[in-house]
Amino acid sequence: MAEDNTTQRLDALEAIVAEQQQIIDELSEMVTRQWDFIEQQKHKLAEMTDHLHDLEEARSGPADQKAPHY
Repeated sequence: MAEDNTTQRLDALEAIVAEQQQIIDELSEMVTRQWDFIEQQKHKLAEMTDHLHDLEEARSGPADQKAPHY
């Protein structure tokens, strides 16, 4: 009888470990996807920042200066 109880407990622990491993694998995959997404967003932000600086440089000049009477 004690051996049956030990076997049941061991089976239950193995099931728990298997479930936890599956959860860990899913979370790892999720973190990897999020990391890739963050890297893409950082790249897009850098491109947009460069583009904004280019637009600001192209716009600068006489149009940015206040008229003498201000």
